[in-house]
Amino acid sequence: MKKIFAIILVAIGFFVVAAAPKREIKVERPDMNQIRNEVTDPASKYYYPKLMDRYLANETVMQLPEYRRLYLGYVFQEDYNPYRHSEFYKRIEPLYYKDQHTRAELDTIIKYAELSLDDNPFDLRQLNFLIYALRKRGKVNRAAIWQYRMNHLLEAILSTGTGLDPENAWVVINPEHEYNIINFMGEKADAQQFVQPHYDYVRLKPGDPKSPAGYYFNIRNLLEEYYRKFPEE
Repeated sequence: MKKIFAIILVAIGFFVVAAAPKREIKVERPDMNQIRNEVTDPASKYYYPKLMDRYLANETVMQLPEYRRLYLGYVFQEDYNPYRHSEFYKRIEPLYYKDQHTRAELDTIIKYAELSLDDNPFDLRQLNFLIYALRKRGKVNRAAIWQYRMNHLLEAILSTGTGLDPENAWVVINPEHEYNIINFMGEKADAQQFVQPHYDYVRLKPGDPKSPAGYYFNIRNLLEEYYRKFPEE
């Protein structure tokens, strides 16, 4: 499938995201069976431990194919749990609601956001918060590396569909990413409903008349892996 989704998102402030210069993103429905085989095969260039090592090595040469396997392939890792919340998150949650932060508070944000991301590498909210704190502290190079990571993770999600109907739903590995994507696009979520057999539909609050009424997210693999690991739930 060859479609273009021309939105690149760049954080420019505290939980404020705007469109950067437009860049074409090829939309292609992921073959999750193929991705499973690639990320679990030690001989594959997409073998998951290799991808994660590259990601953590602050590489800025990884591109969309690698980021798609890194993000989507996480569901096939043994430590994957879409509903896990880091204990470090609680340490800085009160700071989310402040308009201004002291230098000490910014250092606290950086410390615990990084610890939280060590536990859950695809916590997009923590990523955004970390970038904000690093920039405020003048650590522009570190902020740029994390910004590169977040942009490409967002691209990986947006490249999986258009979100406009179930057939082209965006594939996510964490329910929170549904709201992250909508917020990062400058929209506001109004309500969520489950649509059989494995979709979430998030309705938007009225705003831009050109915007759709809502977006669809594919959570099939998220549910399958969760119930495989936690059958008692």
